[in-house]
Amino acid sequence: MLPIIGCGTYRAFDVADDATHLQPLQDVLRALTNAGGTLIDSSPMYGRAEGVVGKLVAQGRHRPRPFLATKVWTTGRDAGIGQMRQSMQRLGTDCIDLMQIHNLVDWRTQLGTMRAWRDEGRLRYLGITHYTASAHDALAAVLRNEALDFVQVNYSLDDRAAEERVLPMAAARGVAVIVNLPFGGGALMRSVRNDPLPTWAAEAGCASFAQLLLKFVLAHPAVTCVIPGTGDAAHMADDVAAGTGPMPDAALRARIAAFWDAR
Repeated sequence: MLPIIGCGTYRAFDVADDATHLQPLQDVLRALTNAGGTLIDSSPMYGRAEGVVGKLVAQGRHRPRPFLATKVWTTGRDAGIGQMRQSMQRLGTDCIDLMQIHNLVDWRTQLGTMRAWRDEGRLRYLGITHYTASAHDALAAVLRNEALDFVQVNYSLDDRAAEERVLPMAAARGVAVIVNLPFGGGALMRSVRNDPLPTWAAEAGCASFAQLLLKFVLAHPAVTCVIPGTGDAAHMADDVAAGTGPMPDAALRARIAAFWDAR
């Protein structure tokens, strides 16, 4: 079982290796795991983030045990092997829970290596990712033709294109879905900064816009987990609250979408 709120590490975890920068991020992970969350998603594309995650997890002794997800983001078999070995070293583990092919880069080559590594016990699950709607046809095609465990895709109230191809294909193939950019890269939260929360948001147990936006995504039947990225422990605590209480039914999801579309 995978708790439905995780943590993305793009930008926020690309920090210097010192207490001033690391302690706030340890507080973020503590807010996640104290609420029962486990998934921490990173990538070699994210600068120092993998190493920061590895250090924080080693020092934090988090319970439940974090579910570590990262990516391979290079071309060529040897380069892929080298990058995945480096990720293991940075994350401080000899078995990565989820290895994903970042943005489908050289996916056929990397998937072959990843399958061999899974058979050897170095990886638990395999997946593919992207963050733009223009890649959804390609994601859906790979899902249709390959046996995979996860797909990571962009999906938010202001970017619902994943509903057309990727989410239905993942559901049909029994593939778990991790949603990135659930706040539209931050644009959604900025747009409602000065707006009052609709009173009907209480029907889904939402006390903030962050929770409403996350629950809209989570209530899609194909979605497994969302990974809002943050370096702020208070924001993480607000986000993980979206993993509790009632979820919007189809009618309330439609109301949320209509509320946004009318803005």
